[in-house]
Amino acid sequence: MGTVPPDLLDGVRDAAPLHLGLVPFGLVAGVAAVEQGLSVLHAIGFSSIVFAGASQLAMIELLGADAPLAIVIGTAVMVNLRMMMYSASIAPYFRSFATRSKTLASYLLTDQAYALSIARYDHDTGTDRLAYYIGVAASLWVVWQSSTIAGAFLGESLPPEWGFEFAAPLVFLALLVPTLKDRASTASGLTGGVVAVAVVVAGVPFHADIMIAAVVGVAVGLFVDSRGGAA
Repeated sequence: MGTVPPDLLDGVRDAAPLHLGLVPFGLVAGVAAVEQGLSVLHAIGFSSIVFAGASQLAMIELLGADAPLAIVIGTAVMVNLRMMMYSASIAPYFRSFATRSKTLASYLLTDQAYALSIARYDHDTGTDRLAYYIGVAASLWVVWQSSTIAGAFLGESLPPEWGFEFAAPLVFLALLVPTLKDRASTASGLTGGVVAVAVVVAGVPFHADIMIAAVVGVAVGLFVDSRGGAA
């Protein structure tokens, strides 16, 4: 057997702190799916095919409310539109990958995999990009699916006082804080957060808060950067 690429191990190691945050988030997704009427097998299959925490929870909520299928699918697309931005940003690093490797990478793409991989590529040009990405993304996939399966089997036996609803925000905060390195990125992050809260309070439908906040946050970051915000 060949040796495991060291960059793959680095990817697993760098993602390890995020695994702890994914466990309760995945448990919530599994529990929610069963509570909304999905069988355990359906919940597992749903998680494996969709593999997107925020949109999974949004779709489960809508399915439980008997929303039209078009609304359910449209909401998932809206919530996941940010993946198009991630894909466009990371694509130049993947040009040399084989088609099947790109296909696997696209399936495994998440907020966490994107953030860690871009940070690594920008600071270490000698990285085996595919090995590192798979180390990060595949390990996140295994933890997410395992947690979701556990949540689906455990169902309502998990006590609500454990506060699983805070898992997702904590995971994203762990990714956000280290990236606020200058005025432009800080302005972008703070603006996006404020806009997201304002949009949610305003009651904008279909979970459009994520995309609206992302667009406004990026626009503000670009504006500050153009005015010398990185100084």
